Amino acid sequence: MPAWEEYKKISRERGSLAFELFIVETTPITTPEDLQKTLPSHIAYQKKLESEGKLFLSGPTSDDTGKLIQGNGMIIYRAANLEEARSLADGDPMHSNQVRSYRLRKWLVNEGSINIAITLSAQTICLT
Repeated sequence: MPAWEEYKKISRERGSLAFELFIVETTPITTPEDLQKTLPSHIAYQKKLESEGKLFLSGPTSDDTGKLIQGNGMIIYRAANLEEARSLADGDPMHSNQVRSYRLRKWLVNEGSINIAITLSAQTICLT
């Protein structure tokens, strides 16, 4: 298996996007009450990063059945490197207040599609 940078080069050469992002898988390590208390500052932090162009996507994930929310989540950052992404994750109040732990990894986006529908008269945007 090639090293990460070599694989990015190979991906680009074969015509793939090779767009590097950073995935944070975040897991609760305290009570649901602590999560709820920290949620407003977490959301404010996420909105700040979103306005700076650092936050790509973020939200909760389900349990294995797909029926329950257990406080786990995923955050995807735009960052220059792993160190910057780690700094962004460390700055999240959920992590800095030790309400959640996280796992950080690079993600190389190669394929897929995003569909956006904008309805002017209704002033709506739909992302699918």
